[in-house]
Amino acid sequence: MSSVGLLYVGAVLFMNGLMLIGLVPGKSAAILNFFVGAMQVVFPTIILIQSNNDLAIIFGAAGLYLFGFTYLYVGIIQMTGISGEGLGWFSIFVAACAVVIGILQFTLVGDPVFGVIWLTWAVLWFLFFLLLGLGRDSLTFTTGWFTIFVAHITGTIPAFFLLTGRYETNDGYAVLVAIAAAAALGAAFFLGRRGIPRGKASQENQAVAPA
Repeated sequence: MSSVGLLYVGAVLFMNGLMLIGLVPGKSAAILNFFVGAMQVVFPTIILIQSNNDLAIIFGAAGLYLFGFTYLYVGIIQMTGISGEGLGWFSIFVAACAVVIGILQFTLVGDPVFGVIWLTWAVLWFLFFLLLGLGRDSLTFTTGWFTIFVAHITGTIPAFFLLTGRYETNDGYAVLVAIAAAAALGAAFFLGRRGIPRGKASQENQAVAPA
């Protein structure tokens, strides 16, 4: 994933996390979902057209569609008010693909940091599946807080390392990212149990939607 694309993944994850915990109205969050979703569909399409059947380039672009379609789906749900079950079941497909891509980052690409990042995304999208596909509403705040934390752990921070040419990958850094992700999940469950008062933004959300 490019550094620019990753930065905006962080932005939309952050926005959707705020939406899930009731601080941003769904229709307001939908706009950024449409912008980033379109970017994550148009850019990989251009990359694939110019790839000359290079498998490495195709592999790098293929995963972007998983994000792009998710964000566009979220935007449509929030603007139309349709139910989120379809997105929930799509999320389990995304989670499974993220596990495979994460393993390939370790074994094929040799990038353990992004291996951990992809596995973290797999956990996040699995929570979306539980929340939307299976209707586990009790996970709403937990998923929202984890989305906010993951936005920065897997999006904003690594994006700035890439943009400044300071990105490095090795087993030690991968362990640090894994510890941060595990701590974020624990904190999300803690904060999710406490919840926050539901305000106007929460009431306006027609359907709980993921990153």
